Amino acid sequence: MRIALLTEGASSYAQRADSWCGRLIEGLPEHEFRLYLLGGGGGPAEGPVPVAELPLWGRRPKGRGPALHRRRSYQQAYRSLIRSLVIPGERESFGPALHRLAALGREDGALPAFLASGPAQRVLEQVWRSPGAETAAGQPQVRDVLVAADLLEQCLRPLSAPWYGTGPGGLGSADLCHVVGGGPAALPALVAKQLHGVPFVITEHGLHLREQYRSYRTAPYRWPVRALLIGFFRLLTEETYRQAAVLTPGSGYDRHWQERCGADPARIRVVHEGTPAVARAAAGPEPEGPVLVWAGALEPGRDPALMLHAFARIRAELPAARLRLYGEEGAPGFLAHCREIAERLGVDAVVSFEGRPEGGPAEVWAAGSLVVFSALAQRSPRLLADAMLSGRAVVATEVGVAREVVGPTGLLVPPRDPAALATACLALLGDEERRARLGLAGRLRAQERFAVEPVVTAFREIYLELVSRWPAFPAVAKAAARPFARPAEYWVAGPVTAEPVAEAV
Repeated sequence: MRIALLTEGASSYAQRADSWCGRLIEGLPEHEFRLYLLGGGGGPAEGPVPVAELPLWGRRPKGRGPALHRRRSYQQAYRSLIRSLVIPGERESFGPALHRLAALGREDGALPAFLASGPAQRVLEQVWRSPGAETAAGQPQVRDVLVAADLLEQCLRPLSAPWYGTGPGGLGSADLCHVVGGGPAALPALVAKQLHGVPFVITEHGLHLREQYRSYRTAPYRWPVRALLIGFFRLLTEETYRQAAVLTPGSGYDRHWQERCGADPARIRVVHEGTPAVARAAAGPEPEGPVLVWAGALEPGRDPALMLHAFARIRAELPAARLRLYGEEGAPGFLAHCREIAERLGVDAVVSFEGRPEGGPAEVWAAGSLVVFSALAQRSPRLLADAMLSGRAVVATEVGVAREVVGPTGLLVPPRDPAALATACLALLGDEERRARLGLAGRLRAQERFAVEPVVTAFREIYLELVSRWPAFPAVAKAAARPFARPAEYWVAGPVTAEPVAEAV
């Protein structure tokens, strides 16, 4: 079958064999894939599948605005969209407004120019300052209107992509769309479903909406702009979850987030993110003496301060212990702050800040007897799974995906509790046999859950299941759905040629 992969990122990375999309394409050679990338431009790189790319951020594409007799239609659709963002009682108009803007853009190609024009900015200002609009984050100023209009133009840019035809390379010719990552990458899938009835699957490894909430806390915009953009992403996420045929989060933790955002639990199927690291050999012998390794960005969310306070307690019970922290500074001045804590606790002589490892994560795990995670939030299973694949025992704070990933193969402790963390570490450092047993169990658990083959198998089943219960010719205007109207040969990738018939002599 023909599958359209929609995602954000650079073409050179998306097609690499070690990327998630690259592994999926390589694992399902029986299907025809085509990549649709929302990225920074620069032209597609050569790869195993065709690529269509649309610059998402930066200067808008060249083009003229709508004619005078069409400007009113654009303004009405844009006004409806903005009202859905700022008027609490008009949230339901978000989806129709998106599709109306997309339809206008397909007719004359003037959507990007209109969104960046003065009339669009005046519509935004009028609605944003109208009675009943949410202004809990503050009254918008003129500069807020200009910044928000520019950001919305970039977020809505996929609506004007030249991908919505039924010819070669058009989303209308695909049998299904697969959105990887969510956010603006889901806009083409929404349009393709509304226009051609093409179903879509959405895969999220780290929810796009949750990451927007985190990033906009420190974004260089005033609070009214942040609130408006967060509202846009929230409604886009809800509309995407409502329209998606299947949702495949990367963990049960993400599944709960999706359900809180309105996703139907019956359409959610957890598919763990596979990693080629499962084929990597386990770490070698432990170093001489008890060594704890900690990995992550040096920032408050990873809470290396908790690790340092726990290590001071460990050092009091086990004077030969050492601590090595791997990771780059994630917040300005935080490395110096951690050094001050180590010095104040009197452990600075046996604590080393190693920075970014040149040999990758495998070098980190091999350097210690025990791997420790002290984060306040653990949204992604990648680092935990990689540590478990090394065969080293793991101690982690019980937050986010930790219980789901580690399970009974490691020790979990409450966050912000240095005494509990120190006790767990001492229990394993003093019992070599238990440490080895948990390390082996963790490696086997990670190999079972995060291998690439189960991921490929899961999506093979999802694709076939979805196509089997979706009309072969979807219902569109003036056309009725006709299930089983396509022959079996239709779903075979590549052209089907007839066998030559020998002439009778």
